[in-house]
Amino acid sequence: MILWVNNMKITVLTENISNSNKFESEHGLSLFIETSKYNILFVMGQSALFIRNALSAGIDLSNVNFAVLSHGHYDHGGGMKHFLQLNHTAPVYVNKNAFGDYFNASFKYIGLDKELSKSNRLISVEGEKTIAEGITLFSCNEKPRPNDKGSFGLSELIGGEYIPDKFLHEQYLLIEECGKKVLISGCSHKGILDIVSWFKPDILVGGFHYSKIEDNKELEDAAKILNSYNTTYYTCHCTGIKQYELMKNFMSKLNYISCGDIINIK
Repeated sequence: MILWVNNMKITVLTENISNSNKFESEHGLSLFIETSKYNILFVMGQSALFIRNALSAGIDLSNVNFAVLSHGHYDHGGGMKHFLQLNHTAPVYVNKNAFGDYFNASFKYIGLDKELSKSNRLISVEGEKTIAEGITLFSCNEKPRPNDKGSFGLSELIGGEYIPDKFLHEQYLLIEECGKKVLISGCSHKGILDIVSWFKPDILVGGFHYSKIEDNKELEDAAKILNSYNTTYYTCHCTGIKQYELMKNFMSKLNYISCGDIINIK
């Protein structure tokens, strides 16, 4: 499926589902972003699947200029070692907190392979970082979060104690091109309502982290708030299909993207 949004193109390499036999799927996310000047890889799923899907899409990842890791979870950074082996030059921008000890609600480790932190290809980012003209990373760790939903049972092990994850390891990619602000938000752990209020993007691509929310009224209220912005949303991964389908009833510019889908921004 091609979703027309001239100069920027985003191809979904990894997502939880695939609508074509041509592409495999897994729990995770990976996006190949082509701007007028750069090829960007935004996160790398949990395995080498994103590379196989890139080949199926006719994309050569050795031509990636730089990569971005959204946060320190395996389903976004598990494929990093495969990318570093395939592409020998592109730097990978990671938040300075990306290699912390992160766990899910069952206290299973969901963080990154700490051996990768030794790679000289990694560039540690704290706060705001301009990568190139019109391409900026933000962590927004000092921003207020009036709509904070908590950690959803996710935690960080600090000093032998499991502490609710504040997601200080999460960062967002803002691309300003074609007269538009395109925000790639990853999993939006800090809260999609607050993230949209901070950036007010024309286009947002990312998960809402709503898959655990069962309260229909809560989803309806969130959808109405998101719909009040002049933003087109391409959601995926941690939003949840059931949650997406409910929110779609209240959002005129909400789309779901899966493996192999293409967003053309013009």
